Amino acid sequence: MMRSPVRVGIVGGTGYTGVELLRLMAEHPGVELVSITSRAEKGLRVDALFPNLRGHVDLAFSAPEHAGLETCDAVFFATPHGVAMDVAPALLDAGVRVIDLSADFRLRNAGVWERWYRHDHHSPQWLDRAVYGLPERRRTEIREARLVAVPGCYPTAIQLGFIPLLEAGLISADSLIASAASGVSGAGRQANIDNLLTECADSLKAYSVSGHRHLPEIEQELSSVANVPVQLSFVPHLAPMIRGIHATLFATLRREDVDLQALFEARYADEPAVDVMPVGSHPQTRSVRGANLCRLAVHRPQGRNTVVVLSVIDNLVKGAAGQALQAFNIMFGFNEVTGLGRAALLP
Repeated sequence: MMRSPVRVGIVGGTGYTGVELLRLMAEHPGVELVSITSRAEKGLRVDALFPNLRGHVDLAFSAPEHAGLETCDAVFFATPHGVAMDVAPALLDAGVRVIDLSADFRLRNAGVWERWYRHDHHSPQWLDRAVYGLPERRRTEIREARLVAVPGCYPTAIQLGFIPLLEAGLISADSLIASAASGVSGAGRQANIDNLLTECADSLKAYSVSGHRHLPEIEQELSSVANVPVQLSFVPHLAPMIRGIHATLFATLRREDVDLQALFEARYADEPAVDVMPVGSHPQTRSVRGANLCRLAVHRPQGRNTVVVLSVIDNLVKGAAGQALQAFNIMFGFNEVTGLGRAALLP
């Protein structure tokens, strides 16, 4: 007997994350897209704003209050920070399962959230009830979750690189370093001089060196892995590309008698969204463009006590919409890779 499709609504379908989620959802065999909301674009057909979806999404944007979200089985929030915390609780009370791609429910401590996001948190009662949506660590909890907080893009790339080492107790947790570069789409679909082609092209720059909003999220989750407080020095960079994150991770080995390649291969052997590359590899962001995949390579330069992990993802897929769909599949009993089996795009 064929199962009924899962009725899905999307709040905030006009940004890069939203359109990526629509692209992936449009071909999911178990999904019925019911509504896509946007106050600014209400009444406009989705394929008028995003012509790549012509023939794939036959809906118009609607205002949230007229979208019938409470009748959905699942609602995704692809919104700026501060929206889901106001709207999601009523949907949760109505029995809707919520998958939030913003940072509203990623941190456990409301005070920490408010300090980094400079905004009062209006639903602190949900912070301890939300499940952090990294399938490679939280698959069992995601399966039963009512509210999933999808990890950020930098946190996904960085955590997947450090997790095997911290789980095995092989590295010093108080001196981790991550140097990571993101494509411009990571800044969102908005008018910003710093994101113009003439400002970004032929240039590479660091930013938020004093502290990036993703830092407390990364330290919170890695501390949970290590069972001790983790301290990370994290320097993000803006790279002259549209999609992709490349993270170079450094840690000091506490033991040197371990086959690091075998450790990574064993840890991720059954993970459909993680690919451990052969010894000596240098994964490129273009190898994951459009794919829900993290490619990792582990190195120990000159045989010394520093381990270097290279981690690449597409920030809009494994770093956002693809990971959200992966969590959705787990929550609703689909094969985890349904709708996510596409190979990366080359060139």
